[in-house]
Amino acid sequence: MQQFRNDGLTFDVRDGGPPDGEPVVLLHGFPQDSSAFDRMAPLLHAAGLRTLAPDQRGYSPGARPRGRAAYRLRAVTGDVLALLDAAGLERAHVVGHDWGGAVAWALGAWHPDRVRTLTSLSTPHPGAMTRAVLTSDQGVRSAYMAAFQVPVLPERLLLARDGAALRGVLETGGLPEDAVDRYVTRLREPGALSAALAWYRAVPLAVRDAVGRVTVPTLHVWSTGDPFLGRTATERTRDHVTGPYRLEVLEDVPHWIPELAAERTAELVVAHTRSASRDSAR
Repeated sequence: MQQFRNDGLTFDVRDGGPPDGEPVVLLHGFPQDSSAFDRMAPLLHAAGLRTLAPDQRGYSPGARPRGRAAYRLRAVTGDVLALLDAAGLERAHVVGHDWGGAVAWALGAWHPDRVRTLTSLSTPHPGAMTRAVLTSDQGVRSAYMAAFQVPVLPERLLLARDGAALRGVLETGGLPEDAVDRYVTRLREPGALSAALAWYRAVPLAVRDAVGRVTVPTLHVWSTGDPFLGRTATERTRDHVTGPYRLEVLEDVPHWIPELAAERTAELVVAHTRSASRDSAR
């Protein structure tokens, strides 16, 4: 597959690995795109897994609707269901990082029949996140999300001088230079950054999209070097999973787990998928 359609939009997707391998959907976050998994996907392929990595809503040039309502969690979750349908897949393992993790949690809660296993990189369960914002330092860590609610100004600041501010944030966070170049270049496309920020601007609408408990086998990977997502929400995530659950902590890795801890993360994902396959065979 190279593309699929949903809701009148056209999405680009990277389809790799053995065609008959167990399918794994890889969901990127902000301000990345499907190339966030470039270092990790070949390792999954070598383990016999097929990967489908879409450029999500707002990141695919043919999928940048206007208005924050188009980026509600229900809408972006529907895009993944459309991908599965287009690929002829009843179910898939789902791996999400950052905002992709939020989509993965929603899929696991709302559509467990379509999710073989769930892996969230960095991102806690939305319910745990909400509580942590009110009771821990997570509110300070998430202050940038409130700043993104302001119209127009964040785009101007981040893209001024050929995206120097955005580039600086990503470089300071430890991302490799080639990844920084890719992400900044994409977000400088007309309307791209506003579409990406619409994910944040849709957060006030989330009251209608509550994510409940997750019953599918779940792996949560969190890193102690993450400045955006703290330990409190991570530890409370267990309370929102009733199925098999495992937390794996990576020491001193920054937020960008798919790029900076690709080998270890791939090992964890492969083990997670194989464990679920063994359990289902019993």
